[in-house]
Amino acid sequence: MAYDYSSLVEKTKHWAKQAVAAGWINADAAQHLIDVDTRTPDALFNHSGSRPLIVAFMGGTGVGKSSLLNRLAGKAIARAGVERPTSREVTLYHHHSVAIKHLPEQLPLAQIKTAEHDNEARKNVIWIDMPDFDSTEQSNKRQVLEWLPHIDMLIYVVSPERYRDEKAWRLLLAEGGRHAWLFVLNQWDRGQTEQYEDFKQQLHKAGFADPVIFKTICGDSSQADEFAQLESTISSLATEHIVAQLEQRSSQIKKDELKKNLQSTRQLIGSVSAFQQLPTLWQEQWQRSAHVLQQGFAWPIQQLARHYADHAADLLNNPATAKYAASGTKMNLWDDWSEARFDDALDEFVINADQLSIPVSPLKKQLSALREKAPKIVQAQSELSARQALANPGNALHRGFLKFMRLCEIVLPLAAICWVGYQVFIGYYTSNMTNVEYLGVDFAIHSSLLIAITWLTPFFILKKLKPSLEKSALRGLNKGVNNAINMIDGEALLVIENVSHEYTEQIKQLDGIIEFCGAADRLPSIDSNSPLARMLID
Repeated sequence: MAYDYSSLVEKTKHWAKQAVAAGWINADAAQHLIDVDTRTPDALFNHSGSRPLIVAFMGGTGVGKSSLLNRLAGKAIARAGVERPTSREVTLYHHHSVAIKHLPEQLPLAQIKTAEHDNEARKNVIWIDMPDFDSTEQSNKRQVLEWLPHIDMLIYVVSPERYRDEKAWRLLLAEGGRHAWLFVLNQWDRGQTEQYEDFKQQLHKAGFADPVIFKTICGDSSQADEFAQLESTISSLATEHIVAQLEQRSSQIKKDELKKNLQSTRQLIGSVSAFQQLPTLWQEQWQRSAHVLQQGFAWPIQQLARHYADHAADLLNNPATAKYAASGTKMNLWDDWSEARFDDALDEFVINADQLSIPVSPLKKQLSALREKAPKIVQAQSELSARQALANPGNALHRGFLKFMRLCEIVLPLAAICWVGYQVFIGYYTSNMTNVEYLGVDFAIHSSLLIAITWLTPFFILKKLKPSLEKSALRGLNKGVNNAINMIDGEALLVIENVSHEYTEQIKQLDGIIEFCGAADRLPSIDSNSPLARMLID
């Protein structure tokens, strides 16, 4: 699907604004994309369809730009003189049928002079005389830079004395590929062939294989020059087809420049391989930090386990009272030391991510929630595990054995009592039927001892093997801390996954715009025999 340049710029600006808001690029990078130039020659007109070729005279002070335009018009329409700077305003010279009534806001109307003509042969050309680019007045330079995007063809005017002007030459090198160029060596009556050849050689170095150079004289000299050929060449290029070719070429060059800017920005938001390293980077960091935290929790856990053992009944039966008691004794596991160590772990992880050229703002933004969440996780998990440990003290084997002892504490005395009762009944019955002596004192003592032993033995075992609440609380707190550390690890990995997903979405959008810039598009082909081919830099 093809997009025109303005649509691509709008997509770029939309992406840049949301990317800087999300922290993926900095404000300078975003502004660089938002400030992409969308100005075109078409912006000077309020209608679609065909338009004139826009040609501008550009050059340094005193080279005779205004004199050339005056010679073209046959009268003094542009201010010319010998004072520096000579040209302070923009002069437009066009056919009266061409409507230029609403210039873009950045072009100051107060500094634009307009002259009209009724020559039908020049109907398809708008001539512009621009201020001296090398002027000491910054306003002149600003005007030139504001007008350049609205120009199709630039006529670069030099003089024999000033054909090596550095400021104008830098502009030529910067703007070379965006316009068609004609060159005029004005004041040729004072020039030499060596200067012409040197100027031509300089243009060759700038990228013009066979530059079109006209030698003109705008003084009172009667010498022949090439001004007529200059005007004829411009007129031959002022066709709808040539204008369309220049527009298409300018649009593609701007797309290529936009593509390069987007590709440079893409490098600022990290690489896929870097984001793939984040989970391993975090787990290595968290393994070290978790070990330090566990060591630091050892003493608070012991103190808190003792406190829980002392208030076990309240903790299980009246949580509000237990919570108040715990807070009143300052027995919280997560203290300033823990928070500082956790912050150090996150900060070091962010620094390591930054060293991988990953934008850290989205990472820091999501990790900030984890900074607040971690204390709650530790508190909740440690308290939950302590409650569970106090509710079920000891291990499963220990609890099973104690249950068996409790059963024995009931069953064995009852069995002993039943056995003694049986012996009493049988002894009484036997003594009545025979002359056998009744059970007697020894039996009474032994049976009492038997009943006592069957009850006291399980009771003693239960008493001695009763699980320590402190140890149970300690085990529960350690388990809770381990659970909390694993949960924090999982939360951090989830943050990394979310950030990686956001990165993938950013890259997807950015690559989409880059693709629409037309990686496979080429500059429109121009007939090598056409004078226009000599005016363009490939």
